[in-house]
Amino acid sequence: MHEPAATTTFALDRVTAAVTEIFVRAGSSPGEAGIVARNLVDAEATGHASHGLCQVPIYLNSLALDHLQPDRHARILRDEPPFLVVDGDFGYGQVIAREAADLAIARAKTKGATILAIRNAHHIGRVGSYGEQAIRAGLAAVFFVNVVSRPQQAPFGGIRPRLGTNPICVALPATPAHPPLLLDFATSAVAANKCRVAMNRGEEMDDGQLIGPRGEATRAPSVMFSEPTGAILPFGGHKGSGLALVCEILGGVIAAGLPSLPANLRPGRIVNNVLAFVFDPARIADGDWTGLADEVYGYVAGTPPAHGVERVLLPGDPERGNRLHAARTGLKIAPETLSALRTAATGQGFDLDTLLAD
Repeated sequence: MHEPAATTTFALDRVTAAVTEIFVRAGSSPGEAGIVARNLVDAEATGHASHGLCQVPIYLNSLALDHLQPDRHARILRDEPPFLVVDGDFGYGQVIAREAADLAIARAKTKGATILAIRNAHHIGRVGSYGEQAIRAGLAAVFFVNVVSRPQQAPFGGIRPRLGTNPICVALPATPAHPPLLLDFATSAVAANKCRVAMNRGEEMDDGQLIGPRGEATRAPSVMFSEPTGAILPFGGHKGSGLALVCEILGGVIAAGLPSLPANLRPGRIVNNVLAFVFDPARIADGDWTGLADEVYGYVAGTPPAHGVERVLLPGDPERGNRLHAARTGLKIAPETLSALRTAATGQGFDLDTLLAD
């Protein structure tokens, strides 16, 4: 493996402006382009480059293939409290999921809970961003997402990919002594685009994450981008595999009628479907639940750390730290990502570095 090249740091607002311009020139309204750009930049800032700027050329390819439709909005199909079903008409997932979450939040604030189904959204990006919407409203939320794209995850005991990385997100609002809890993870051992990021950087994956096309263990991320492909293993063996299947049924079958079966796959197409539960925890708990939650958080976070570990973190702590660091020092962009952004900007008729300059 070659030594990875150094990253370059840019001001967050400059990167956001440049990515916004790419999507405006690709056919989006300025408002939509800004929403997508901010979502991707924030994912990068929180430390999730797999859901960040590397998605720009992928989205442009989806546009070229007519799998992604600009300026679509969350269209309500059914509004029968507590059930809310919306269709994204294959628009930008960051817009569709954001609008759908706002609709669900408004209803949950009034009624106490909403069961939200999102159908036919293009890639919604980092699911935690929609959990953060619920958190800001003082609500809790649970998201189950299926991924209709090239299968990448092998079920437990199998050697061929059959499922997407099918993420789950759980969001809980802040308590008096602790910040919000945000658990956001792929049911696969690693998110698929983390393999792309590692391959571009000349890095290997950890043991136990990937298998080659014949089921052999490998650390080479390139197996996910050649034919026949390898597969990502589920996290936690049968437990992660079971959760991935649950996402497929809840998000793909029940919410959308679009599971990741061969008949639903199109080359270059990415669709996310979601089943989410948005609710007010105060409507369930006996008394103030936040004080008791603080006791649990404190008890867990106060666990003596293992050798080499500074302290025990709670879900959401790393992302908060990364986001604050990026706000202070700027956004570090890997050379391969920067090169792809330059190519994307040139294809849209402008010079990226001019917009990135202070």
